[in-house]
Amino acid sequence: MKNITAITLIVGSLLLFSSPAQGIVQYSVTDLGTLGGSVSEANSINNKGQVAGRSYTTNNSNGPCHAFLYSGGVMQDLGVFGGNSSHAYGINDSGQVVGDSSTTSGATHAFLYSGGTMQDLGTLSGTYSYAYDINNNGQIVGGSSNHAFLYSGGAMHDLGTIAGIRSDAYGINDLGQVVGSFIASSGYTQAFLYSGGAMHGLGSINGTFSYGEGINNNSQVVGYTDTTGVSTYHAFLYSNGTMQDLGTLGGTVSYAQGINNSGQVVGYDQNNGADSAFLYSGGVMQDLHNLLAPGFTNWYISTANAINDSGQIVGTGGTVSGQTHAVLLTPIPEPTTLLLLTIGAISLLTFIRRKR
Repeated sequence: MKNITAITLIVGSLLLFSSPAQGIVQYSVTDLGTLGGSVSEANSINNKGQVAGRSYTTNNSNGPCHAFLYSGGVMQDLGVFGGNSSHAYGINDSGQVVGDSSTTSGATHAFLYSGGTMQDLGTLSGTYSYAYDINNNGQIVGGSSNHAFLYSGGAMHDLGTIAGIRSDAYGINDLGQVVGSFIASSGYTQAFLYSGGAMHGLGSINGTFSYGEGINNNSQVVGYTDTTGVSTYHAFLYSNGTMQDLGTLGGTVSYAQGINNSGQVVGYDQNNGADSAFLYSGGVMQDLHNLLAPGFTNWYISTANAINDSGQIVGTGGTVSGQTHAVLLTPIPEPTTLLLLTIGAISLLTFIRRKR
């Protein structure tokens, strides 16, 4: 009976610990390092835990910055198109990475890194293009020649704009829905959702400004919008036709950067010039620094740019030495580990009961 009681308590504790509503999920911090410089930034993470971002290759902040792929504990330099800088912004579950790179002519072109090779995606016209996201079907979105594009089937397609002068696409889900922003001829910027072959404006909290950053497979969109006037921006979650103000951590400005398929949102808050990363989950916005596990609280997490379906978060953090490095935050225990522990405890309990 004592064994059964003990195991029951273990199972209950595990289930309690796993619930985000309890507010006791904590995170470990992995320093992803740099490519030789003192600054790096993680921009995207897939469901395998692979990370894409950028890093300076020297300690000179005006020096070369290269795109990287972090996989298996190693940060790999993805190189450039003959120029001196490249940046990685998106990664899918196949490990394909997208971003942009300078060329020998001084132009900037979008790239797809796949199978060890960096492919130039070209432009809609002109000299520049930028790729910001890629879905699990290999479709890529970005901006070129003042218009958002969708790269699919080996070709770059112009998505146009809405009664305006510019558009850029920043996120795409596995349904092929695209999110971004457009600048209207009147000068205001608003978020858009491209779905069913048409671009739809999402409006804003007070009707003037919004910026779309990410989208999940449930068609939920995140970004930021003005709320009470110029330079007062709040993170938003757009779902089922409604834009919800997610608030701030206490400052006047917050930015939502990424969302997973469970609806968890990450981003950062600005208060008196200081950035603080946040996690919005279960209707509550929390400062990620307050969720760090013992042994990791010497880190200061300034930005959170993406979150995968396991709850792993990537962004930037301040090291003890004062440098800014790309970081990976992992829930403790990891959801898969917790599930296995719970199943094991329940199985042991069942076995004991049968023996009795």
